[in-house]
Amino acid sequence: QVQLVESGGGLVQAGGSLRLSCAASGRTFGGDAMAWFRQAAGKEREFVAVITRDYNTYYADSVKGRFTISRENTKNMVYLQMNGLKPEDTAVYYCAAHGRGLYSISLSYDYWGQGTQVTVSS
Repeated sequence: QVQLVESGGGLVQAGGSLRLSCAASGRTFGGDAMAWFRQAAGKEREFVAVITRDYNTYYADSVKGRFTISRENTKNMVYLQMNGLKPEDTAVYYCAAHGRGLYSISLSYDYWGQGTQVTVSS
């Protein structure tokens, strides 16, 4: 059974940092692009960042320069380092494994985690 499990969310003050982790099991994802999305209350899920199998990275403009996505294929792990957090970063953050299609579109992803809550206080 394929599973993606996120961890590392929590409550942090504006300007602070968090590191999210995504543990994959059930198959290896080294050959897949892996991404982070987020969904704030009352809003649609939005793309945050993706890392390809060749370690190329792409970010949403809203997080560029503050967030860093990385992966450890030997451990089947994906990470999201979030610095300079802002209240507008508050959301549930999801890890996803890419299937086919545009990286920034949630429908392009085949597997999803259950999400981890990130709350940034002002």
